[in-house]
Amino acid sequence: MNRFSKLVVLTLVSLLLVACRSTEGKSPVSQQTVTVGILQYMEHDSLTAARKGFEAELKKEGYTQGENLKIVYQNAQGDQANLQTISEQLLKKSDLVLAIATPAAQALATASTDIPIVFTAVTDPLSADLVKSLKKPGGLITGTSDQAPIAKQVALLKEVLPKAREVGILYTSSERNSEVQVKEAEKELKKAGYRVSKKGISSSNEVQDATNSLMHTADALFVPTDNTVASTMTMIGQLSVEHQVPVIGGSTDMVDAGGLLTYGTNYSQLGRQVARQAVTILKGQNPATIPVELPKKVNLHVNRQQAQKLGVDLSHLSLK
Repeated sequence: MNRFSKLVVLTLVSLLLVACRSTEGKSPVSQQTVTVGILQYMEHDSLTAARKGFEAELKKEGYTQGENLKIVYQNAQGDQANLQTISEQLLKKSDLVLAIATPAAQALATASTDIPIVFTAVTDPLSADLVKSLKKPGGLITGTSDQAPIAKQVALLKEVLPKAREVGILYTSSERNSEVQVKEAEKELKKAGYRVSKKGISSSNEVQDATNSLMHTADALFVPTDNTVASTMTMIGQLSVEHQVPVIGGSTDMVDAGGLLTYGTNYSQLGRQVARQAVTILKGQNPATIPVELPKKVNLHVNRQQAQKLGVDLSHLSLK
């Protein structure tokens, strides 16, 4: 019997005991403690918001840390070399694991044989080879995607910066999620009539030089929901003001850290979405049958302080 099958049996036994006690008029027994592992790829606001949303929703659903829930948290700090080792160690301790960001999900999926996995902040689960399809993932993995509405972001750029002619794209070339977004962004930008310049980076040490290079010729900078770029958004925001080149795209948290505006995902809500999926798995449902979910809602999000520094008028935009 594999670990997932044991989890199902324990859940059924627990529910049966609760039912019996209720029939006898006694208080239900406590649920068996489940251990949930969390692997966060690196530290930045969007990923942390997803984790906190996940934990908050688990509590709302009746899973309380120290009572019937034990959370084991690991942060890889963006270290690809250690991801596999961390994944294997975490899987040994857990009944279910949450992967936050594409590299974390890929590492866990490679290492796991019988532990259910849910993921969040993964842009394209298909191209990352995590699932067979969005409707029927297959295997012991499902989750939520943070896929951004890139066509809407490009339309927003055109509305806010009508005089822009060249758009630079900054991304991490080793992140599959970023490559997918860059391909889509380049297509949409060229369709809208923009010249496109790109700079791929391999680490945060290259961000400053790459950003400076792009901003020397670009009228605006587009950034995807890229983990390395997101972790350096404060510096990118400072360079944006220095060069007077607005930054569009990415997540709402990236905008708060130094971008101008975006149509973006609320990562706290995305974390809550994946927690509800996790709960159904803890109650016995097979992850293979739980569809991958997209963000329930994307919001127009602006950084008015940054707009003022850049001299960009956003007064005509509706934030409803």
